[in-house]
Amino acid sequence: MKLIGVVVVASLMTAALIAAGAASHMSPTPAATTVDHPNHATRVVALEHCRATTGPDAACEAAWGAERRRFFRKASQ
Repeated sequence: MKLIGVVVVASLMTAALIAAGAASHMSPTPAATTVDHPNHATRVVALEHCRATTGPDAACEAAWGAERRRFFRKASQ
């Protein structure tokens, strides 16, 4: 009976350590949550419009291209 108690306590401690480690990896990084671009709202509105557009649109292609460059520039820094 004592052995079962030890196994249960050890299992609970292991589960708690795993959960604590997983929680620390899931927290967002400050760079991912910070809005650091002065035209953030304008970009969001333009990209929402482009997401709904079904045909080719030069302005949307330019907006998506600028967003990709901004995204990948930050990822490489």
